[in-house]
Amino acid sequence: MDWARRQRVLALLPVCLALAFSLTAVGSSYWCEGTRRVAKPLCQDHPEVLHCIHYSSGSRDNGTQAVQYIWETGDDRFIWRRFHLGLWQSCEESLDSTGEKCRSFQSLMPAEERGVLWLCIGAEVLSILLTLTSAIVLGSRVSYHSSGFHWLKVDASVAILMVLAGLLAMVAHMMYTTIFQITVNVGPEDWKPQTWDYGWSYCLAWGSFALCMVASVTATSRYTAARVELAEKKSVRKGSQLSQRNFQEPKSSESVWETEAAPSPAGCSLVNISEHLPSDAKGRVSVC
Repeated sequence: MDWARRQRVLALLPVCLALAFSLTAVGSSYWCEGTRRVAKPLCQDHPEVLHCIHYSSGSRDNGTQAVQYIWETGDDRFIWRRFHLGLWQSCEESLDSTGEKCRSFQSLMPAEERGVLWLCIGAEVLSILLTLTSAIVLGSRVSYHSSGFHWLKVDASVAILMVLAGLLAMVAHMMYTTIFQITVNVGPEDWKPQTWDYGWSYCLAWGSFALCMVASVTATSRYTAARVELAEKKSVRKGSQLSQRNFQEPKSSESVWETEAAPSPAGCSLVNISEHLPSDAKGRVSVC
């Protein structure tokens, strides 16, 4: 592989990584992770649950009412369950520890914030489409070998597409962060987390944004360097053509010695010597 094609492959690498990071982040549900405090169920109602509230029952003297004695109080009545959340759904561990229970993220947030979520998803999808277009254009640049193809336009197009993709991704990430924090504060009581932090999908999403900016800056640098090199080649070519015109001489078909019929002193004649002198000088010798 020659050096030029290797540079094209290296230029394609951050674009492909940005596309892979974006697709993984949008399709996963680990943008945010944390724990929730869930009340333990009664062991009699859920015998298969490992963590439940044990109680004993007794009856009053007349036997008309049963009394339940629960021996767990305070924080002992609750268990901690991990959850993770993405653009589409929120999942948490089930009480019987056999799997996860998931529900839509839209059902958790306030109704007035659902439109913002759809704008966030639309910005993410549009960013992925722009990144995919850039990857296709750069891929054709790697596989296309004709010297007549105008690579300056390719670099300019990739620079514009990638900076737009990065800006759209940044706006989408900021909107999602705002929506999640609002849902944490005013969301349903049976979902509110006690502790939470951003997950690996959120890190991948911002990593994709950084790679988009890197690819855009790299394409801009290639475009600028190519323009400067092209301008220098044109100036050198024009200078060489101009110098050739200035130093070009007409060919003489006359004899070496030319005598001019010009007025001369008595007994003398003026002879023009054009062969043995420099090209920019004319010599006249007076012969008596």
